[in-house]
Amino acid sequence: MISAGDFRNGVTFEYEGNVYQIIQFQHVKPGKGAAFVRTKIKNVITGGVVEKTFNPTDKMPKAHIDRRDMQYLYNDGELYYFMDQETFEQLPLTADILEGALPFLKDEMVVKVLSYKGKVFGVEPPNFVELKITETEPGFKGDTATGATKPATLETGYVLNVPLFVDEGTVIRVDTRTGEYMERA
Repeated sequence: MISAGDFRNGVTFEYEGNVYQIIQFQHVKPGKGAAFVRTKIKNVITGGVVEKTFNPTDKMPKAHIDRRDMQYLYNDGELYYFMDQETFEQLPLTADILEGALPFLKDEMVVKVLSYKGKVFGVEPPNFVELKITETEPGFKGDTATGATKPATLETGYVLNVPLFVDEGTVIRVDTRTGEYMERA
């Protein structure tokens, strides 16, 4: 059992017959009345996101999520194929299951495939990935002091803002949780 006062981002629990994962939470202590926990939770099976308010003493059963390391192999247009590194069994997944991880997937990358009671509902890429910039405007000498950014397209097709001094062909480190540029690799 987990109490609402112990909620953290990423925690999964059973509530009203469904399994939810916390996306955001906030402990609120108003001037009058009792404290409460305001959350944004995602149904891990359907993908629906709702906002709920809980009393900090509310208790829910914790949901056990299986996280298996699998290697991304390839995409055939509709399906994305992953291989279990122990059994070599291949698992095809659709793009809607990969929603947050899709911009960061590279061939042969090892990711965590998330499932609940045998049903796969998501993929977690590593927190940081190194990707090559395939398209961006050229930088100019002296552009490092302003803190300005420019759009850059990565090898996966994902577009993000990078500092002006980063050039095409550079390999950069990207935070997959926020989708932001971290540093040159």
